[in-house]
Amino acid sequence: MNDNDVPILRKIHELYKTFHEYRNLVPKQDRFSVYERTENIIIDILELVLEASYVSKDRKTVLLEKTSVKLNIVRFFIRLMKESKSLDLKKYTLLQGIIDEIGRMLGGWIKSQK
Repeated sequence: MNDNDVPILRKIHELYKTFHEYRNLVPKQDRFSVYERTENIIIDILELVLEASYVSKDRKTVLLEKTSVKLNIVRFFIRLMKESKSLDLKKYTLLQGIIDEIGRMLGGWIKSQK
């Protein structure tokens, strides 16, 4: 399977690239705490989706549900970064839009597995 055949992977890749572009704009005090933790969870999400695209159907659902939980954690942390002024409203809105789209794609994939 070609990784480009999984549209959600492209969207998660976009989320990571966009989030990574903001690294130097985040205050140093936040960059090595909530920002770094969020970045690591985004990478975890990418790994989980990649793994889910290669495993059997029975294992896939477990991985996708774990991915959903991690996506909600990212959503919460990004909101926290906005509230603490680590991200401005424009950047927050863009990231949340990408996350919402990933959430819809992920929800559809989970639903199709059941």
